[in-house]
Amino acid sequence: METTSRAEADGAPGTGTAEGMPATRRTVDGYLKAPFPWYGLDEAFTGPRWLMQVTAAADGTVQHGCTGHGEEPVLRVAEGDEKARFAVVVTVASSPTRGSGDGTGVLEATTVSSAAWLAGSGLLTYTWPAQMDHVLRTEWLSQQTEAAFALADEVGQAPWSTLSLPVDGVPVDFHYRESEFGWILAGSAPDGVHIGAYGRGMSAYGLGFAVIGDIRTYEA
Repeated sequence: METTSRAEADGAPGTGTAEGMPATRRTVDGYLKAPFPWYGLDEAFTGPRWLMQVTAAADGTVQHGCTGHGEEPVLRVAEGDEKARFAVVVTVASSPTRGSGDGTGVLEATTVSSAAWLAGSGLLTYTWPAQMDHVLRTEWLSQQTEAAFALADEVGQAPWSTLSLPVDGVPVDFHYRESEFGWILAGSAPDGVHIGAYGRGMSAYGLGFAVIGDIRTYEA
């Protein structure tokens, strides 16, 4: 599978803290170290914007990260907690097959599947049946994550469809799918950076993406 490994995905977007609390957000410092541009929703979106987190290799090179838009979601603890309206944009650096930062192995090239996997795993972080205890949730999340990983490897097949959305004003075809938890999409920007996104309560059909001119505008 030409995507980031599941080990890399330990830093997948949307990693939360305690139940009922928003995901831990980092400062803008990590974003400023990225050698690639960050993407977010374009200027047509006028709601809140916020930082989430970035993931770096062992050598400190930033590999991917995400930015939030809308109402900051929380980990579900009760019925109705899924009502937050949000969209998270994942930016994944375009990278060829390369050695791991610690010299112990080889990392696969990043592709659209990488963005699909990170978006899918990010959405799962905020959605599980409210009645589950911690033990059952761990098992459920493991199973669902494996399924998301497999689906990300098949972005050209059902249940994925194609959705054309603007990226800096240029129409781009994205792979798109819906689930009971929300929606996920993934594609590549004209500059080669891969874009993933996931959300709930906001229609994906009306979204547009753009390079973030100053990532510091997302810092609360």
